[in-house]
Amino acid sequence: MAKISTNATSSSVFLFNIIILFSLTLVTVKSDSFSGHFSPKKLGLKREKLSHLHFYFHDIVGGRNPTAVPIVRAAITKKSFSSFGLVTMMDDPLTVKPEIGSKLVGRAQGIYASASQSELSFLMALNFVFTEGRYKGSTLSILGRNNVFSGIREMPIVGGSGLFRFARGYAQANTHEIDFKTGNAIVEYNVYVFHY
Repeated sequence: MAKISTNATSSSVFLFNIIILFSLTLVTVKSDSFSGHFSPKKLGLKREKLSHLHFYFHDIVGGRNPTAVPIVRAAITKKSFSSFGLVTMMDDPLTVKPEIGSKLVGRAQGIYASASQSELSFLMALNFVFTEGRYKGSTLSILGRNNVFSGIREMPIVGGSGLFRFARGYAQANTHEIDFKTGNAIVEYNVYVFHY
C-alpha cells in the first residue's frame, strides 16, 4: 500500500478550506449588500422634461362638509395670533378654475401645522394626487414652509410617484380668495417639476 504524505494531505485540506471560505465570503457579501449601481435605462427612464401644472386648491375648514379639519391643538393655540401648535389634516379638492364647481383634477392630501409664533406660517406636508388627464394616478409630494400672508409662496417638490417618479421642482402658492369669517381659502398653484 502506498503511503500518503501528511504534508500533502494537510496542504490539500488547507487549500480546500481556503477555497470554501473564499466562496462563502463572496456569497455572504453578495447577499448582505443592500445597495448597488443601476442603469436608469432598465427602468425605462429616457430624457428628463420640465412640466408646468396650474390648478386651484380649495381649503374648506367651515360648513357642513369641511375638507380640512384640526386634529391637534396645543394649550397655547387659542391665545396665539398665529394659531401656533395647530395641526390640520386635509383632503382638499384641486380644480381647473377658482370655482369649486369647475373640473376636479385631483386632491391635496396631507397635513399643515402652524409652525411660527410670530406669523401665520405653516409647515406643509402633502401629496397632490391627480385624478384626471395624463397624470391620473400620479402624485407629487410637497414639504415646505407656507407663509400665508406673503404674496407668492414657494415650496419644494421633494418627489413623486407614477409619471412623477424621481420628480423635483417647486410649487408657487398665491392666495386667490380667503373668507376671514369661515377660514375657507382658495389658493392658486403653479407647479414646475422636472420628471422623466
